[in-house]
Amino acid sequence: MVDDDRGSSRRERWDDGLIARRASERAALAADPEREVPEEEDALPPLGGAYAGPLRTRLDALHELVGLSRTRVESDALAEAGRVLDEAAARQRLSSRHTVIALAGATGSGKSTLFNALAGVPVSETGLRRPTTSAPIALSWSEGAAGLLDRLAVPSRLRRRPLAGGAADAELQGLVLVDLPDHDSAVTAHRDQVDRVLGLVDAVIWVVDPEKYADAALHERYLRPLAGHAEVTFVVLNQIDRLGTEAADLVLDDLRRLLDEDGVALGEHGEPGATVLAVSALSGEGIPELRELIGRFVQERTAPERRLAADIDAAAGRLRPAYVADGRSGLDERARGDFADRLAVAVGAQAAGEAAERVWRRGAIRACGTPWLRLYRWYDRLRAHGSTAPRLDSPTEDELTARQRVEQAVRIVADEASRGLPTPWAQAVREAAARGAEGLPEALDELTASMGDPAARPPRPAWWPAAVLAQAVMTLLQIFGALWLVGQIVGVVEPGLLPPVVVMLGGIVGGPLVEWACEGAVKGPARRYGEEAERRLREAAAACGRARVLDPVAAELMRYREVREQYATVVGTRPSARVVGGIRSGASRLGATRAGVRGR
Repeated sequence: MVDDDRGSSRRERWDDGLIARRASERAALAADPEREVPEEEDALPPLGGAYAGPLRTRLDALHELVGLSRTRVESDALAEAGRVLDEAAARQRLSSRHTVIALAGATGSGKSTLFNALAGVPVSETGLRRPTTSAPIALSWSEGAAGLLDRLAVPSRLRRRPLAGGAADAELQGLVLVDLPDHDSAVTAHRDQVDRVLGLVDAVIWVVDPEKYADAALHERYLRPLAGHAEVTFVVLNQIDRLGTEAADLVLDDLRRLLDEDGVALGEHGEPGATVLAVSALSGEGIPELRELIGRFVQERTAPERRLAADIDAAAGRLRPAYVADGRSGLDERARGDFADRLAVAVGAQAAGEAAERVWRRGAIRACGTPWLRLYRWYDRLRAHGSTAPRLDSPTEDELTARQRVEQAVRIVADEASRGLPTPWAQAVREAAARGAEGLPEALDELTASMGDPAARPPRPAWWPAAVLAQAVMTLLQIFGALWLVGQIVGVVEPGLLPPVVVMLGGIVGGPLVEWACEGAVKGPARRYGEEAERRLREAAAACGRARVLDPVAAELMRYREVREQYATVVGTRPSARVVGGIRSGASRLGATRAGVRGR
């Protein structure tokens, strides 16, 4: 047995050296691409190369998800996903022909006795001293598992081989069974070893006894957090030789109830889940059934992939708050329109349009009005400008008010865009909007100044000169009629009151009529001119706000949608059931579960 151990150690060291040489050759090739490297049939594949199908897709998606989220999601939230990727890369480089199963249990559960029963030879120390097992002991039914055991940090002196057992051992070819220290050991180092190894093995067999099967430490610390790993979990009720048939059934049913409360799916009725069965390692009851189930499980060679899929599920569950929104998120047309409206109010687009309309109408009335009305308005303006009453200048708060309106508009659109988003992405959206808001008021001011005042020089329509000429004719008629009457009074012109009065009245009445007609004709063009001025200023402000705020916010939302799609791929779907040896595992396990008890 010693010689076999030494031979195995030499082979393990040789394997490790081969792996190291291949790694050094790949590093040398990366440094010198022109260097020729001999081809090897069993060259190590790249990351994920050993995985195929949905698992490979989920790993790639998780890798992309972590890369896209490093600057958005806290590193602590991504640590578990990074650990899963690292473990996936480490596990794929090792033997895919082996399945590593840990044997875990509490103090006094008979775990080491069961380990020896499966090995067929006393390998693990048993006794009344607690804790009995102080370090992991590995039992490998075939060679080539050195890398796996190195990964578990199992010392070479604690690596064993079982006795030849004929056809029964042939079914266990590829099995690496690891006996762990007690998970409830009073020695902290023992518990740390259990936690470390449980995160690396492909499957675990939990050994419980009739006295401590409901221990809160087991259920709260291990079974409940690892409920998603049910398909690679076995729960064995040991020491049933201490119970009667009826008592064993009651304890087994209560154990299933506790597992169901923990969220551990049970492999019953053809459904995938954990295996639950009763054995007696001391008397050998149920041990053949357990060996048969383990043999079928190992021969499937799917435990590493199933363990990894469960790890991805767990990592995705922890990352769910960082990627899944409560509702529909993003910026719709209504939110964009409201943002443009608020910026238009901030730059005074509506006021500018109304001012342009008033100036147009005022210019028309001024150009087409009667001379006497223009003379009165000139006098009124002169009197107003010459007044000693204090003039009210524009308050200095106007600029601050405009700035506050811009900031409020940005704040509202950021809140609407981030509503329903997970906290990291909502914060990223707000930060993008805040960066865009810096300098936005000044940019809007420059934009308004560059466009000029639309009310400064409104265009004059072609019919204005005709209206001015008509108003001049009306004025000349008034003057001519007045002079005609004066000439009759002084006797220069023959008397005749009616003609000059008619001429003068025609001019007096015609002047306001011309002015009224011009005022009515200018309403439509003035309104359109004001609307056009408002539209231009509104569109310019909206374009400035879109470039500085909406586009960065939309980029963050697009990035969130990308990671959300990657997260959906990571979540993926799980196989419907596990088939062992051509038989649906749930049914076969249920039969084996009862067989261990009722066969007494």
